[in-house]
Amino acid sequence: MNDFVPPPVDWAAVSPVLIVLGAGVLGVLLEAFVPARARRVTQLSLALVALAGSLVAIGLLWDRVQDGAVSVVGGSYLLTPFGLGVQAVVAVCALLGVLVVAERTTTGQDAFAPAAAAVPGTAYEDETRRAGLQQTEIYPLLLFSTGGMLLFPATDDLIVMFVALEVLSLPLYVLCATARRRRLLSQEAAFKYFVLGAFASALFIFGVALVYGFAGTVRLQEVVAVLADPSTSPLGTMPALVVVGLLLVLSGLLFKIGAAPFHAWTPDVYQGAPTPITGFMAACTKAAAVGALVRVLFTLANGLTPSIRHDLEVALWAVAILTMLVGTVAGAVQTDVKRLLAYSAIAHAGFLLVGVVGMDETGSQAVLFYLLAYGLASIGAFAVVTLVRERTVSGDDVPGDGPVADDGVVLGEATRLAQWAGLGQKAPWLTAAFSLFLLSMAGIPLTAGFVAKFGVFSAAVEAGAWPLALLGVLASAVSVFFYVRVIVLMVLTPAPGHDAAPAAGSGAPAGSPAERGEGTTGGTATLTGAATRTLVSRTVVTVVGSRGPAAFAIAVCAVGVLLLGILPAGALDLAAQAAQFRP
Repeated sequence: MNDFVPPPVDWAAVSPVLIVLGAGVLGVLLEAFVPARARRVTQLSLALVALAGSLVAIGLLWDRVQDGAVSVVGGSYLLTPFGLGVQAVVAVCALLGVLVVAERTTTGQDAFAPAAAAVPGTAYEDETRRAGLQQTEIYPLLLFSTGGMLLFPATDDLIVMFVALEVLSLPLYVLCATARRRRLLSQEAAFKYFVLGAFASALFIFGVALVYGFAGTVRLQEVVAVLADPSTSPLGTMPALVVVGLLLVLSGLLFKIGAAPFHAWTPDVYQGAPTPITGFMAACTKAAAVGALVRVLFTLANGLTPSIRHDLEVALWAVAILTMLVGTVAGAVQTDVKRLLAYSAIAHAGFLLVGVVGMDETGSQAVLFYLLAYGLASIGAFAVVTLVRERTVSGDDVPGDGPVADDGVVLGEATRLAQWAGLGQKAPWLTAAFSLFLLSMAGIPLTAGFVAKFGVFSAAVEAGAWPLALLGVLASAVSVFFYVRVIVLMVLTPAPGHDAAPAAGSGAPAGSPAERGEGTTGGTATLTGAATRTLVSRTVVTVVGSRGPAAFAIAVCAVGVLLLGILPAGALDLAAQAAQFRP
């Protein structure tokens, strides 16, 4: 006889996660049944509606959690004010990130390969490109990853947290390998992310096993109860076991944040992944991982003995200092825009840890506001990068014949810093938006970044960690150098006359002697006749036009960064309401 009694489930409390995951499942079905010509619009609409619906569900739950945490299935899903706040940040950033992903620019192409499974450089890949195939599976993968991110900070069960970690990570491993251009670099980035992510997941679950060995449970609140009375532990008093387990769990979470010494994947993955996916990861993954880290630390801090808590604080200090040092020093010498933003993300992970070390509500409030401010600036910055492209130009290099004609071949993003010289003359509004995002990351007054950094440093000082706050201020001052360097390059440095060397493989126009193989040498061809003419092919930098989604996302991010910097009171009040733990 089956005596199983199903537990009651509060479906309303779980609705922010269920809406997104349900839409992801529906998106998989749409791939099978919707005609190819309507698939992209259908998938995009479904993703936007699902994320907006999740955000609405979060808003409807806001007043409810202020009266106390909502526990579902014995804490497997535990919705606290802070967890709901992190979900709101993730939903907002994911919504903006999907808009950037949907951008096809005036070239008519998005950032994703027409067939990601095709081997780069093969005839099959060329056929899929000529056929105009579209990789619309991107949207269900984004929804599944977002669903994992929404669950990650909203559980009291370490096993459920591990499941959420895998749900958010596995789609990202695939998405990183789907870049339309620089395919090998993209696949290399995905492989590195997958291998190192697997190690981080192994560390996390091994730490969970050690915690379970000490406490006989994986529920954080029950672990706290055992820590308060070690005599109830199945193994007796073995504090070293739970300390090692806790450090391993934190290692897995710090990997997702991109904190040193678990940061090695960040620059390569950020550079190789499709730029819209990079922005999505930089904002949403960091927010979800920081939310989970805060939940684990702040919950267990209540049961740790003073000596164990001191050891944990020392470890957090060391990680925060090392992360800020690596991010600022390495970021100052980067020559690639995406790698520069990657090291910027590492430095910001260190600033976030400065606010975490106090393990109090003031720190959680500052961290929540910081996640929103950084998320908006990060998505906006990477959205700008997607619009700055390389373009091949070719024509006859005969004096007096006028300018070289443009053959209209738009390549990938122009990510070398030297290529951004003089960008302010080509696209002043785009340059202004990118400068605003960089200034916010630097923490310049009247931007969201200034209020965010002031909050985390103030929280550290209030917790007695003023030396760490001082180091954070110094690191932030150093980071201003490489942010301002980019702005000076865009605004005050003139664009070079020849932006790059001849483009490999760009060739001569169709039907020319160069194409037929007559007298070709490198990028030139000699023509018969009275005059010697040279065919020139080179690469210049251009700003492609947006068809709407990316431009709208950039505008929203820019307005958000300004409003949070000039009128932060409303957002700070909401962060204060969310910065509570009532399990």
